[in-house]
Amino acid sequence: QVQLVESGGGLVQPGGSLRLSCIGSGNIYSIYAMGWYRQAPGKQRELVAAINNGGSTDYADSVKGRFTISRDNAKNTVYLQMNSLKPEDTAVYFCNAKRAFPTPYTYWGQGTQVTVSS
Repeated sequence: QVQLVESGGGLVQPGGSLRLSCIGSGNIYSIYAMGWYRQAPGKQRELVAAINNGGSTDYADSVKGRFTISRDNAKNTVYLQMNSLKPEDTAVYFCNAKRAFPTPYTYWGQGTQVTVSS
């Protein structure tokens, strides 16, 4: 099993910044990729950013140039640095982790609320 614990959400003004953290524990050696998703009320959950064990990254078009995903293997932690935040970024942000073996599986964190408002 893998457990994901998220932190860093909160209330920020438009144009501000936040950094989200996701700490993994358990059988983290089975994980080959991690990512951040977000979901606003009444909307579908969408991919924000992802990173694999080789360091390759992927971003939603709406956050390119503003958000950066990174990892610290020594701390078993993945970060999402969010700059130039917009009200449209308001959502619950979820961390996930993908496993290939022994069977494919995706783990999810509990989510952390990000609210961008003046």
